[in-house]
Amino acid sequence: MAALSKSIPHNCYEIGHTWHPSCRVSFLQITGGALEESLKIYAPLYLIAAILRKRKLDYYLHKLLPEILQSASFLTANGALYMAFFCILRRGLLTIYMANLATETLFRMGVARGAITTLRNGEVLLFCITAAMYMFFFRCKDGLKGFTFSALRFIVGKEEIPTHSFSPEAAYAKVEQKREQHKEKPRRMNMIGLVRKFVDSICKHGPRHRCCKHYEDNCFSYCIKGFIRMFSVGYLIQCCLRIPSAFRHLFTQPSRLLSLFYNKENFQLGAFLGSFVSIYKGTSCFLRWIRNLDDELHAIIAGFLAGISMMFYKSTTISMYLASKLVETMYFKGIEAGKVPYFPHADTIIYSISTAICFQAAVMEVQTLRPSYWKFLLRLTKGKFAVMNRKVLDVFGTGASKHFQDFIPRLDPRYTTVTPELPTEFS
Repeated sequence: MAALSKSIPHNCYEIGHTWHPSCRVSFLQITGGALEESLKIYAPLYLIAAILRKRKLDYYLHKLLPEILQSASFLTANGALYMAFFCILRRGLLTIYMANLATETLFRMGVARGAITTLRNGEVLLFCITAAMYMFFFRCKDGLKGFTFSALRFIVGKEEIPTHSFSPEAAYAKVEQKREQHKEKPRRMNMIGLVRKFVDSICKHGPRHRCCKHYEDNCFSYCIKGFIRMFSVGYLIQCCLRIPSAFRHLFTQPSRLLSLFYNKENFQLGAFLGSFVSIYKGTSCFLRWIRNLDDELHAIIAGFLAGISMMFYKSTTISMYLASKLVETMYFKGIEAGKVPYFPHADTIIYSISTAICFQAAVMEVQTLRPSYWKFLLRLTKGKFAVMNRKVLDVFGTGASKHFQDFIPRLDPRYTTVTPELPTEFS
């Protein structure tokens, strides 16, 4: 705790913008780099979204550019204003460490200090609990709305929604109509036809509980089809994510194109999504057979067991994001029910606090920051976040220079308050 009373005599040039002694020039450089990267991120994103949504010409002429600039300026401000206030508050550098006190309650920093013991497969357990609650709300009437509901309906299928639009009679009539059409049109017995015939034979025969709404399949084939469908979706998603990296090395390393299709992560994501759906559907069918009814409470058990599928694709990021969205959903449900108060601009306050914590970690203890976010900060600032003089911050006991032991900034002695460790000549 002795570090609480420590302070350092260095100015903002010696610690923060070590690449240039001028605060204004450094701010402009950070702003320019952040704006450039922000435009690279948001311009193609909004353009692709506009094409997929089939926007009219009026949108491209009057709305596309303002939306891109609005999002780009928002992201640019994150990088640029941090360095600006770093210089403005340089007379109270103890504030940097005081902010660190707030971050000590965070899990990653607690683990780094040995104050918290990690739970094996903790992200999987968190995902199981989150999935259980999400699926329960999904099964409840008006439990979920908007994109979340649409996404879950796409993943697990509309058959698991209690308020299914088709009545049993209409569904059976639809199935019989399809069968009659198949009888009228003879199929060619090629390989695809044989496979289709085999799948149809499995689907037609086998048990299906009267409460199950998958009228075209029995319970077994219902689960198998769900696995195959979402495995394919996960595999294709991971392939698409790797396309930019693969084509970047198209001419230098053509063999890397093979990794686009035969990559371990492709199959891991596919197995995760496929097993999630099949376990959820299988458990739901099993509970309908056991209890002889269709109850939304089944979704809690089915969702929890389906969450075990994350063993194939462990991701703390996914678990934490979904858990936070679940808290948000429950909070707004509490507001609608009049059980909890509404706080104006709560999202802005939470974002500001979260950004402050992440930037604090990026300066004082990079080792506790998520690697992907650290890479993003480097990209946003053109690598300048890595050239801060963290060795002088080690006095606070957070291991600020742990991953920067070999870095010594080239400081101009004319602008420093403390003689640099290794003086260098300037042209």
